[in-house]
Amino acid sequence: MSSFRDLMAYKKSFALAMEIFWLTKNFPKEETYSLIDQIRRSSRSVFASIAEAYKKRKYPNHFISKLTDSEMENAETQAWLDASLACNYISQEKYNELNKQSEEVGYLLIYMINNPDKFK
Repeated sequence: MSSFRDLMAYKKSFALAMEIFWLTKNFPKEETYSLIDQIRRSSRSVFASIAEAYKKRKYPNHFISKLTDSEMENAETQAWLDASLACNYISQEKYNELNKQSEEVGYLLIYMINNPDKFK
């Protein structure tokens, strides 16, 4: 593996963030500086923290720390998805799809956190 871009967690979290970006373009304008900004920021932080973690992989404690940051941002994204559903900005079907993608990212992050030596 030569780049953080080769990591499945990075690929999946990047794809999720891009899907959220396009989806939130249809949210009400009144949400621009609240829900839209928050869900975009948290979803982008997931893949950005994975990239940072990969660059620190020679130092397991730093690697794990950045991955736990990513895991935290992933959970925050799920919370904003909950709010998006509750506000009827997304359908139950879209919510289920995005939440499943986020859970898959979470599983990959936990694997990486529990197996830092496999990424040196």
